[in-house]
Amino acid sequence: MSDENKVDITGIDKASIEMIQKAADEGVELVFDRAKKIKPCPIGAVGQCCKNCMMGPCRLAGKDAEEKHGVCGATLGVIAARNLARMIASGTACHGDHGRDIAFTLLAAAKGEAPGYEIKDEKKLHEVAGWLEIPTEGKEKNELGIEVANACISMFSSQTGELPFIKRAPKKRQELWRERGVIPRGIDREVVEMMNRTHIGMDQDVENIMLQGFRCALANGWGGSMVATELQDVLFGTPKPIRGKVNLGVLKEDYVNIVLHGHEPTLSEMIAAMSQDPEIIAYAKSKGAEGINLSGICCTANEVLMRHGIPTAGNFLQQELAILTGAVEAMVVDVQCIMSYIVDVSKNYHTKIITTSRKAKITGADYVEFDEHNAVESAKGIIREAIDNFANRGKVQIPDIDTHDMVVGFTDETIAYMLGGTYRGSYRPLNDAIISGRIRGIVGIVGCNNPKVATDDVHTLLAKELIKNDVLVVVSGCSGSTIAKSGLLVPEAKDMAGPGLREICETVGIPPVLHVGSCVDNTRILIACTHMVKEGGLGDDISDLPVVGVAPGWMSEKAISIGHFTVASGLLTIFGVSFPVTGSKEMSDMVFNKYAEMFGGKFAFEPDPLKMAELCLDHIDEKRKALGIDTKTERVLYDMEKRRDLQF
Repeated sequence: MSDENKVDITGIDKASIEMIQKAADEGVELVFDRAKKIKPCPIGAVGQCCKNCMMGPCRLAGKDAEEKHGVCGATLGVIAARNLARMIASGTACHGDHGRDIAFTLLAAAKGEAPGYEIKDEKKLHEVAGWLEIPTEGKEKNELGIEVANACISMFSSQTGELPFIKRAPKKRQELWRERGVIPRGIDREVVEMMNRTHIGMDQDVENIMLQGFRCALANGWGGSMVATELQDVLFGTPKPIRGKVNLGVLKEDYVNIVLHGHEPTLSEMIAAMSQDPEIIAYAKSKGAEGINLSGICCTANEVLMRHGIPTAGNFLQQELAILTGAVEAMVVDVQCIMSYIVDVSKNYHTKIITTSRKAKITGADYVEFDEHNAVESAKGIIREAIDNFANRGKVQIPDIDTHDMVVGFTDETIAYMLGGTYRGSYRPLNDAIISGRIRGIVGIVGCNNPKVATDDVHTLLAKELIKNDVLVVVSGCSGSTIAKSGLLVPEAKDMAGPGLREICETVGIPPVLHVGSCVDNTRILIACTHMVKEGGLGDDISDLPVVGVAPGWMSEKAISIGHFTVASGLLTIFGVSFPVTGSKEMSDMVFNKYAEMFGGKFAFEPDPLKMAELCLDHIDEKRKALGIDTKTERVLYDMEKRRDLQF
């Protein structure tokens, strides 16, 4: 391969590099090759192209772009706003459908119509019922589960009023949303209205378009995603800290390897359970295998890791690389973030690609529909297909590189418990640590991987720089598994932290980087921020907190929706890679300046991870100064004489 066609391996872990070289040697195309060959359209990348009708597509580029109009008369600002708003709608629909499916699974389980599923966290069920204003006294868990499921399902079809989870936000934030007119009425309604408004001849005012964009995004963050997170906890159990491993080395040569890829844990939970069935294990051994080895890719990896300690094979950009090992009998996928090219890669090896959702079929893949009402047999059938494929293996090359340990499962409930115990769970110690300056602030590093940038480094360099400066980092989605590969998700990583954060980590026994879950679990960060506000001492709204969100390697429309509900909730949100409005001065001003006036949160765009860290630290310090806590409080150790002098 000529140098000009070689994949840039800067910032990629060693196991992935080994597989990328293997692909080059064997002539197998990867996502990295396609990203190198396909040059992104410079006009579309900055939001200067409209294809919403067939009078165009219209490209408003050049030095005089701001003065140009599309065929229908749309300005560049309107075109950029419509494009961004449609990304929000798609991302909200994606997470919303996830939440809806989980709600229907809970309903079926509570009715006894989905054998194999049951309500595992009754305490969480009662908590969710409280936010939905459903009386709980004297109700058996399945009776209450039916009511909770139906109430959540109704959030999608609701046409008026306010989504009930909005009440979980600080009161000042709720009032601001009402003043701006952006509280969602129903999840589906906001998606439909967003698509309607961006049709040709509809909404042509940039601010008005984006106000609906925010209402649609809030329907995700405080609606669809929150439904998914809460009901998954109810059904499968709220995660607790658990140790696991990450990277391609978790695959096992003598075992049937099944890689679970996608986002919804309904499928992966049942496969995890059935893989332990003695009959299934015996069947695997009858085919010459030692047993069954499960691992995960993408957000499914996070779900089964947090609840079962099942290892993570990799992030979004490692899905093709797992197949290259020749050790994967089946990659079982459900929805979201699945590259169709995994089918083409699998043709070079023995791996079966098994799709399971009617919403996400792939031409050339096997299709085995997963039915929640017959989940046990569906899961067993999928596992048997993988076992039968074990005999078809060729040469196996699993990277002989140490996998990294990680500790995950730091939900908002876990944090309160670790800081106060079962009966006195509290965010007070966290707030006090921030007020005293031992923790300078908090940064959430979230989201995807993107082959346009140094895929690991944009995450890991940022995280290392932040913890070195006493910033507590929380991670979710593929960012979590990416940063875990650098060894930052274990308590021993405290040695890389600044003195204040290191002291907190040693005292509590936590890593300096806390893994909170999958992409939908970004709602856990919202709830944690709300707890911090309610605890007191750090202002009266989320926008007062020294907290920042960063998506250094984002690539999906879901990320745009997540970013907007984070901004609407009051936080600075930094995106790397690129931002699809920078071709319009009007939309750039809206996104990077006016959003702050409207919601107290705004976007920033910065592709360099170290400069991202500077933006985070500057913002955190500004918030600390506004709160009057910019001077670190020194501890005074009182001897007995000083204690006697205290006046009570």
